[in-house]
Amino acid sequence: MPVARLACAADLPALLALFAVSEVSAVAQPRERAERLWQETLVQPGLHVFVADDGERIGATCMLITAPNLLRGGRRHGVLENVLSHPELRGRGYGKVVVQAALEHAWAMDCHHVLMQSGRAAPGVHAFYEAMGFVPGLRTAYVARRPAAT
Repeated sequence: MPVARLACAADLPALLALFAVSEVSAVAQPRERAERLWQETLVQPGLHVFVADDGERIGATCMLITAPNLLRGGRRHGVLENVLSHPELRGRGYGKVVVQAALEHAWAMDCHHVLMQSGRAAPGVHAFYEAMGFVPGLRTAYVARRPAAT
């Protein structure tokens, strides 16, 4: 069974390799920009990146963002983002262990709940999140897109 851990500075090349084979989104370019963003990520309070590797590559990753909250009895907000599994390693538990690690960390940080959204239409993706304890339909998600440059 794969093991999840917090990502470290040395994980950037393996993360970029994972992102390159992902169908989710384009990676930050050029490489120098990605390096600056990664350093900023690693020192950002309340931001945690989890990874699970197979010894040669990162099999899955996710990012947990937590923030203080004056409501909900003062319990933190949690948001799960950038959940990715390597296409060749899907179904082997890599995604499961990083999401479990993120949720355990959120509960340890006294989060009231963890929100996540999926833009994927594949039923298997939604079944995965539901098996991890996420319940669809409790909230309505809205997205504001950045206006096009004029």
